[in-house]
Amino acid sequence: MSYSADRVDGFRQAASYVDRILRGAKPADLPVQTPIKYEMVINLKTAKALGLDVPPTLLARADEVIE
Repeated sequence: MSYSADRVDGFRQAASYVDRILRGAKPADLPVQTPIKYEMVINLKTAKALGLDVPPTLLARADEVIE
């Protein structure tokens, strides 16, 4: 199972920073941003190999399930 920041959203935030820098903003003056969106991925094949049972409610909340 993996719970991490959404990569696509991180690239969008990075593009916003590049745009601001190219328009003349100083990098030191830009605020630090934290991830806004997170994603959860569950690998059922590995869970079964380890003998773990994943509750259906957790599977329903996952953004991606690998079988």
